[in-house]
Amino acid sequence: MATLSVKPSQRFQLPDWHTNSYLLSTNAQLQRDASHQIRQEARVLRNETNNQTIWDEHDNRTRLVERIDTVNRWKEMLDKCLTDLDAEIDALTQMKDSAEQNLQAKNLPLDVAIECLTLRESRRDIDVVKDPVEDELHKEVEVIEATKKALQQKVSQAFEQLCLLQEVRQQLNSDHRGKMETLEIDRGCLSLNLRSPNISLKVDPTRVPDGSTTLQQWDDFSQFNKDRGEAEMKAATELREAIALTIAETNNELEAQRVATEFAFRKRLREMEKVYSELKWQEKNTLEEIAELQEDIQHLEEDLRTKFLSLKLSHTRLEARTYRPNVELCRDQAQYGLTDEVHQLEATIAALKQKLAQAQDALDALYKHLARLQADIACKANSMLLDTKCMDTRRKLTVPAEKFVPEVDTFTRTTNSTLSPLKSCHLELA
Repeated sequence: MATLSVKPSQRFQLPDWHTNSYLLSTNAQLQRDASHQIRQEARVLRNETNNQTIWDEHDNRTRLVERIDTVNRWKEMLDKCLTDLDAEIDALTQMKDSAEQNLQAKNLPLDVAIECLTLRESRRDIDVVKDPVEDELHKEVEVIEATKKALQQKVSQAFEQLCLLQEVRQQLNSDHRGKMETLEIDRGCLSLNLRSPNISLKVDPTRVPDGSTTLQQWDDFSQFNKDRGEAEMKAATELREAIALTIAETNNELEAQRVATEFAFRKRLREMEKVYSELKWQEKNTLEEIAELQEDIQHLEEDLRTKFLSLKLSHTRLEARTYRPNVELCRDQAQYGLTDEVHQLEATIAALKQKLAQAQDALDALYKHLARLQADIACKANSMLLDTKCMDTRRKLTVPAEKFVPEVDTFTRTTNSTLSPLKSCHLELA
């Protein structure tokens, strides 16, 4: 016979069942209310965070734009500073080259002055004199050496300033490259958006990289580079003006000294030509006097020979009359006349001999003085030739090298152009 099978489990009471249903309904309502509250809060949070994210992105985009503008302004200032710096480097380099050319050009005046001093050392005897020409030549050498020293100092200063400008240019160029890289990076950041394919999460992106600087340090760094560049350019401009002034002053000093030296040369040449003419005139008169004295000596010698013949005649007559016989050996008027004639002739011969000796002494003195005159004339001719050669050499200072043709041959000391008769005589004597 069938029996009822009862499941062995806990049996709940009906109130428990009703309580459980009520609790489930109540909890469901509470969970729905909580969920609704969360949903509302999530919607508010989404709106707030979306707005915050949008505004944060907008603000940061604005900050990037402003930063790009700031960096770009600095880049443009650095561009201008670099352009001005390059122009100043070129200008200072050209001025330095000009100073070096002027320094090199001073070698020619120095060589010419030394050559003139060397040539004038070939003067002889009394003409080896410390005259104004020598003083001016020594002064010219001193002026040239002083100008070379001043120019060399300016060249050295220009070289040092160029090194400083290059150093500043490297700093500015490095800063400019940094600005360019920064602009490229910031513009790249500005171009990114939510749909950009190359955005990703990074490891610790908020870290502060080593070597980071503050905004003030960044601004001070660029300002320092700009200020230093402007200061060095100002110093370079002042140096260029100083170099130009030095070049002008040294050229003026050298030109003034060249004029003074050549004036002294011309004055000395005129003085020597005057003395040379006077000596030639004295030589001419001395030669004429020698000729006249030689003629008078010949006349004196002829007179002496004639007087000796007359004396021989008187002696012969007196001797012959001593042979008269006896009383005829009389001291008559003829005897007295012949005796007086002999005495007179002897006195005349003695006077003529004395005068002849004096004339010969005077002739010897004239010849000796003539030799001194001719030696001094030769010295003067040599000195004038040397000074003429110096003047010709100094033409190198005013005549271009390709057009310079010596008027006096350096080795043979002959002229290559027509000279005055006086200068031709100088050269013949030389």
